[in-house]
Amino acid sequence: MKTWIPPERFLPYLTWKQVEALPKDRTLLILPTAAIEQHGHHLPLATDTLINNFILGHALAKLPADFPAYALAPVCYGKSNEHLGFPGTLSTSRDTFMATLRDLAASVRAAGFQRLVFFNSHGGNHSLLDVMARDLRAEFGLKMFCLYGGGPASGVNPQEAAYGFHAGEVETALLLAATPELVHRDKYTVNYIAQVGAPGTLKPEFAYATYAWLTRDIAPSGVMGDPNPATAENGWKWCDEMATRAAAALVEMAAFNHPVTS
Repeated sequence: MKTWIPPERFLPYLTWKQVEALPKDRTLLILPTAAIEQHGHHLPLATDTLINNFILGHALAKLPADFPAYALAPVCYGKSNEHLGFPGTLSTSRDTFMATLRDLAASVRAAGFQRLVFFNSHGGNHSLLDVMARDLRAEFGLKMFCLYGGGPASGVNPQEAAYGFHAGEVETALLLAATPELVHRDKYTVNYIAQVGAPGTLKPEFAYATYAWLTRDIAPSGVMGDPNPATAENGWKWCDEMATRAAAALVEMAAFNHPVTS
């Protein structure tokens, strides 16, 4: 799969002796977590994985040359059962996904490293990553961090910012910048899971009262958002914004120590 990770920042390209020589107390190992799942009629199954790599690669390129941060090979398959029923979606179970993270963290700790970052780009993984980060802190004493690979994109209208979270404007723009050959611009569809400002407290996401949903319940094409305004120019701009935020967060993570209060 196409990559933007600088080769010198990709841990699998090192030998074990090179890994042994890394400063274990402050080196950040970054585990990308993503998905292979439907993204409407116009984007590829690998959308989340490609976006993860695109943003992380540009974030790593912004770090000083001597900054000790390395990307691990990605966990491409995530908990995507909300998209099952759409051909091509490949989902792990909750238990399989969490067990994989636990085993990889055990290997990281066995090698002497102390800091591990989950760099995630699939919404279905978020809650599990939060649980695992705390569990791994408790089990292995690792300094654990979670970082969302996207984040807010400037200039997006409020409706799209709130509910354009799957194959909408931002994801489409990022792939128009990264892999335009994989975007089917004549296949755009539009669907919103909810409307900004609608009355009532029961919402699908990010609210006081929520309901569980599957994509087939609310989005026949698999799209949640409107890809029509997407441009490659905005994709490059948003990638730079997101990569800049991610690089700054990585610098904080490398210096972070849990505060001890009396």
